[in-house]
Amino acid sequence: MYKISFLNQGKVYELFAAQVSSSDLSYGFIEVSELVFDGDDSVVIDPTDERMREEFADVEVLHIPMHSVIRVEQVKKRGTCVIRDSKTGEKVTHLPVDGPRRKR
Repeated sequence: MYKISFLNQGKVYELFAAQVSSSDLSYGFIEVSELVFDGDDSVVIDPTDERMREEFADVEVLHIPMHSVIRVEQVKKRGTCVIRDSKTGEKVTHLPVDGPRRKR
């Protein structure tokens, strides 16, 4: 199991995968496959985990540019997927909602 931290649209994503390797697609990329999220049997749903599951739902292999990768760690077990602010490092607790916002 691997924990991959990388920059994505101004945020730091931390997710888990079973496979990580250098990319055959192009030099300067890493391939991340078999993404691992919380099981569906969980009573409590983590909104960040759910957002990542939806964002990467149809992804078979994620090709991440090397310059976006912060860290790849081999871990014993899966932890929590996190999205952090790239400047402060704090967890992002309010996730942007897709679509137009209503005026109040």
